[in-house]
Amino acid sequence: MKYHRTLTLVGALTGTLALAATAASAQEKLKMATIAPGTSAYLTMTTFANLVNQNQKNYNFTVDATGAATKHGIELAQGKLDYAMSSPTVHFFLKNKKAMYKKLKNHAVLAKNIKLVMWFPYGQYHVVTYANSGIKTLKDLKGKKVFLGPPGGGAWAGARGWIKGATGMDVKKGDYENVKASWSSAFQGFQDRQFDVYINGGIAPYPQIEQLALTNKIRLLGLSKEEYATNKGAQGYVNGLTGRELGIIKKGTYGGNVVMDHDVYTNAASVGIVVRADISVEQVYLVTKTFWEAVKKTRASTPWLADVKLDYAVQEGGMPLHAGAQKYYEEIGIAVPKGSRAN
Repeated sequence: MKYHRTLTLVGALTGTLALAATAASAQEKLKMATIAPGTSAYLTMTTFANLVNQNQKNYNFTVDATGAATKHGIELAQGKLDYAMSSPTVHFFLKNKKAMYKKLKNHAVLAKNIKLVMWFPYGQYHVVTYANSGIKTLKDLKGKKVFLGPPGGGAWAGARGWIKGATGMDVKKGDYENVKASWSSAFQGFQDRQFDVYINGGIAPYPQIEQLALTNKIRLLGLSKEEYATNKGAQGYVNGLTGRELGIIKKGTYGGNVVMDHDVYTNAASVGIVVRADISVEQVYLVTKTFWEAVKKTRASTPWLADVKLDYAVQEGGMPLHAGAQKYYEEIGIAVPKGSRAN
């Protein structure tokens, strides 16, 4: 009798495990790529994936956080990924065969295979140096070693463009030295004082800056309000393409270990979660709906999500929404601008 009961219990347990395995295997696996940990973009996209995984049973995201978003977009368009990160500026470059895509064949076909799920803020570009470095303004970058972002990436292009607009200096002309590194190796290298200036984008207060300031006194570089108002180059850069924004980091945001002589005017940007055009309406609708409904429940415990907003998600950025995402936004009464409507 005892032996029979043991077999029964084992059989029941095996059946339960089999059902769980069947349920897990029934989920469709979705591949998402984003940039490295430590960025606001990484945080937003991994939160997106986690909330969707936790709040529905049809799909399961796996996230690869290596490489550059400029490369991820191409891989997505080629069918190697399902979801990825892009930006209005990067997509403009792809559509028009410019910048990092100037040698790319079939660029127009690839661009059409990328559709929008949502835009969100990349955050302010933080231009960081050590307080005792002697560097006090952007013009002091002359001849210094500067990490702009991983080579070939959108962040690299954004940092280079901002410095060029604000100061006239161009890394491509040798005005300062380009530090070639990944996000993670650059962050460590800056902490080891291997170079002079580290640039990364994130919504202030940005955890990486807070981490740096725990053990060192650092300085944020940028323009004052008055300097920006008279700097036509900086204004021209910010207003030059859809997706670029003016970023303002308020003095005192980071406390005493982060030197800010004034509110820091810098560049900022929009980025977004994009999806392959041939993904079904049903899938993208459910994924989009699941994320935004879960966000309602998590905003109180996740304050940075206050910057991830529905109106911002559908703003015009030079890329049409996927029909599944648009279906959800219209269902809840969000007005979708003409330039963002699915096609």
